[in-house]
Amino acid sequence: MLDVTTLSSPGEVSLFSLFVQAHIVVKLVVLGLIAASIWTWAIIFEKTVAYRRTRTQMDRFEKVFWSGHSLEELHRSLAARSNATMAALFVAAMREWKRSHETGAMSMMGVQSRVEKVMDVTIARESARLESRLLFLATVGSAAPFIGLFGTVWGIMTSFQAIAASESTNLAVVAPGIAEALFATALGLLAAIPAVIAYNKLSSDVSKIIVRLEGFADEFSAILSRQLEERS
Repeated sequence: MLDVTTLSSPGEVSLFSLFVQAHIVVKLVVLGLIAASIWTWAIIFEKTVAYRRTRTQMDRFEKVFWSGHSLEELHRSLAARSNATMAALFVAAMREWKRSHETGAMSMMGVQSRVEKVMDVTIARESARLESRLLFLATVGSAAPFIGLFGTVWGIMTSFQAIAASESTNLAVVAPGIAEALFATALGLLAAIPAVIAYNKLSSDVSKIIVRLEGFADEFSAILSRQLEERS
């Protein structure tokens, strides 16, 4: 229970003193919200940098792809590398294209269908990679206010216990518990607000990247289709 005697002086009421004197349940709530907030900002920073790097890589690849280089030459230059997003999509499609020709596949529709399926699988894999850990932001955004509210309720219960113990309704008796409750609420909002904003922004960024991948897959599929028609 909160020791009100140590917090009766206004000069002693600080965030740290509130945490030190808080009930163990409220301490766990506070520590959990602080940890969630730190991890949220780590994910925001990591994803912001990763998505910016991904867009740069896609711009670079598209510039090379549409510059008129041979598809075989571009594939050879990328096949030995660790590729992502658009380059990974191109390499996967070219690998299936070459495998089909090496095995003597004659059906134009069959080759086209297999290449498109490979590209669909690659897009799904890249989407899952890009969206990893975004669910944590959504979870923090929805759960943190309620976790903070739980700490708030517990702080108010502490205030009533202090009133019952001191048999006094003096503000100095109930203020520490109320401050403890509001502290938990504030931390809940502090963790939730950035998480919600970041989740919406980063989800939008992922959607734009996936749309670009799907657009490139359609264009590349059309190129391969024309080549199949020329060879048939």
